[in-house]
Amino acid sequence: MREMGKYMERQDKELAWMLQFENIAWYEDGIVRILDRRIYPIEVRFCECRTYKEVAGAIADMVTQSAGPYVAAAMGMALAAYECRGQGAAEQLQFLTEAAAAIAHARPTTSKRMQSITSSCIDIAQKALEEGKSDVSQNIKKHAIEMNNMRYHRIGMAAKYLADKFPDKGNIMTQCFAETMVGQMLKEARKQNKDIKIFCPETRPYFQGSRLTASVAYDMGFDVTVITDNMPAAVMKNEGIDIFTSAADVICGDGHVVNKVGTYQIAIAAKAHEIPYYVTGAPDKGHPHVDTVKIEMRSPEFVLQAMGTPTANQKVKAYYPAFDITPPELVTGVITDTGILSPFELDKYLVTEENFLV
Repeated sequence: MREMGKYMERQDKELAWMLQFENIAWYEDGIVRILDRRIYPIEVRFCECRTYKEVAGAIADMVTQSAGPYVAAAMGMALAAYECRGQGAAEQLQFLTEAAAAIAHARPTTSKRMQSITSSCIDIAQKALEEGKSDVSQNIKKHAIEMNNMRYHRIGMAAKYLADKFPDKGNIMTQCFAETMVGQMLKEARKQNKDIKIFCPETRPYFQGSRLTASVAYDMGFDVTVITDNMPAAVMKNEGIDIFTSAADVICGDGHVVNKVGTYQIAIAAKAHEIPYYVTGAPDKGHPHVDTVKIEMRSPEFVLQAMGTPTANQKVKAYYPAFDITPPELVTGVITDTGILSPFELDKYLVTEENFLV
């Protein structure tokens, strides 16, 4: 498992526990184990999926979030291959095509990126079937690991550009859970001897900021403070925030950033306090402009509770868009693996073999 194709070393080295490949989503012996991020770190529990439909259901139910669904999608395709092993090549490819559609569309806002992952798994399967293999699950699993390793490597390159923007001693505000970028930017900050403190808005209703981002920062030895979602502007003013940064679920070609709901208001507050906002990620080829994005609406009942505890009259109305859209004029720069771009010049992003898929 240490031999990772082009990148011989595991790219999750020195990262927090929950960023290790096996602790995100992992296929083994007909089961995909997915860390339940809805309850971590209060409880460490894995959801065990025995069919690709269960993997798609786990993704839809937010068992895993941020970049976790991309890992789960590829591992889910390995499981699908195991389910149809031994059938004829045509039957297996048909089964995998159906699995790819179910997994890729488990959540609508990121379906185009998920499709690129599941489609690449079908390509791997087809090649293996042409070579006469009757069970291609291990071929897809190997591909899933290599894709994840490549993604970690690419994000590590972007993390260097982001850490370069950190002051030698400063305060950084995050939003939601930027997954691998959180770990890689902290690892890079340590390499650069940057003494930084992290401020994490809690990010209701799943509290990814307080549970996941803060846990990763703490596990990696950094000073981290959790704040509620109505504190960012006050903290910017009172605590001297130097940079606001987030990842993105979608970066449109026209510079609009789609990320966890709440990002937009923090970007407004950052602009008002003259704090730069750097978003990390790559422009999405499937979304040349913001009109192509469908904002996922989730069950409003989650707004009326906190981690299962009711917080409001259960008869009142609630509203829960999973994402919001930040316009390019609020974005200082888009940090990619090839450099920092203006949100108005994303057509300059250099697509390479390494960053094409994810």
